[in-house]
Amino acid sequence: MPQPTLATAAPTATAALDAAWQRPRAGRLRGLSFHQCLLAAFLLITALLGGAAAQAMFALEHVALQGRQASQDAAALAAQVQGLAERTVAMERSARQFLVLDDAGLRERYQALWADARASQAPLAALMGEAAPEPLLAEWTAQAEAAWAVLRKPGPARARAAALKQLTPLFARLHRLNELLAEQSQQAMDRRSDAVLAELEQQRRLISALVLGAIALAGLLALGFGHWLLRPLAHVEAAIGRLGDNRFDGSIAVGGPADLRRLGRQLEWLRQRLAALESDKTRFVRHISHELKTPMASIREGTALLRDGVAGPLTPDQGEIVRILGDNSMALQRQIEDLLRYQTLASDAHQLQRRPTDMPALLARVVDEQRLLWQARGLAVAVEAGPCTALVDGEKLGIVLANLLANAVRFSPPGGRITLALAQGQAGLQIDCRDEGPGVAPEDAARVFDPFYQGRNQAPGARRGSGIGLSIVREIVQAHGGHCHLLPAERGAHFRIEIPHAT
Repeated sequence: MPQPTLATAAPTATAALDAAWQRPRAGRLRGLSFHQCLLAAFLLITALLGGAAAQAMFALEHVALQGRQASQDAAALAAQVQGLAERTVAMERSARQFLVLDDAGLRERYQALWADARASQAPLAALMGEAAPEPLLAEWTAQAEAAWAVLRKPGPARARAAALKQLTPLFARLHRLNELLAEQSQQAMDRRSDAVLAELEQQRRLISALVLGAIALAGLLALGFGHWLLRPLAHVEAAIGRLGDNRFDGSIAVGGPADLRRLGRQLEWLRQRLAALESDKTRFVRHISHELKTPMASIREGTALLRDGVAGPLTPDQGEIVRILGDNSMALQRQIEDLLRYQTLASDAHQLQRRPTDMPALLARVVDEQRLLWQARGLAVAVEAGPCTALVDGEKLGIVLANLLANAVRFSPPGGRITLALAQGQAGLQIDCRDEGPGVAPEDAARVFDPFYQGRNQAPGARRGSGIGLSIVREIVQAHGGHCHLLPAERGAHFRIEIPHAT
């Protein structure tokens, strides 16, 4: 029975699928949807495993048929040999009785039994096949003919007695030939049984190889289809992540099935739209901020003139009103300046000037620059850093460290401890900042890096911040290709920055 060759089928199928997938527009797979490709993959794998199972079933059925045929042949051969032996006994009995009784009917009975015995030799030889003992059958026929020749000689009682003595060695030889035929038929059946067992073992090995090959090929096809189908999904996920992080610089291209490519085109349209909106927002904020600075300066100047009594002395109530106007105008001025500073830093964050930077020295400089702030609150700042040099923009990364430290100082209670840890591994640079403040409320964790977002846990007695410090941290870290994380902490807040090695 012909068997499939899986060793050649696997690379051929994989190459064909790869060529069909990579063909620009003529490939059929590219015109299918994700669900259709997934269904095709399942059908192909099912067909492969089903074909292996069907081939195994056919092989087992073939062996079963051979075994059943061998059993039938063995039973038929045993019956033929037994029948020949029984006819020989009946022939001998008829011959002896004829010579004793001189009854012609007994001789005719011998002749009929002899004819039956000759007729049974052909099926016997056919059942034994190539192992048929032709010399034994020929000798058996010769001995039976010799016995018939003895029986054909009529005569008186003395002659029949002599003929009876002549039959004894002839039938003894016939019985011995029957025994030899039984032995050779048994050997023939044993050889046929051995052949069936050998065929069964061969089919078992072939089925094992076929099943294992089918499983391996199905696994390769599953991995191939999984790679082809899941890679576009990974691109979609990465594109959505970039859009969620306000990173609109790189174009979005998604391959794969038709519906995923269509989704990629929609994401690219969305990226362009969001980039245009972000540009419009930045331009609007810059313009409106500049427009507000001039009248705000006039308000502050007028308030200062009123407070100095240039327009005449003020009553206590008027002085309180002027003070409130001055404080609020000053707060509004600071918010406008923070807004402008955030827009400037956000615009410049992606323009990096990477240089080999001594990270412990940069960290020590940032801590020293804010020494008056954390010492005034009675805080302790611990720096954990070993020798480390990274290819980064030292100036912008200094802004990141300064904002993290300022945020920790602002929220730390008097006498608290701030820990800055620096580590460099195979993946890149890792910076941890931990404080002992109130921490970040669980409902604020998802938006803590959003610009101008004010959390619920504010530092007691401190001026409310602008909410742009951590946003600037995220912009600069993402420009370095890294990530910012707020990690769970039993006490205070734990921020971690991961920056990969520059490539």
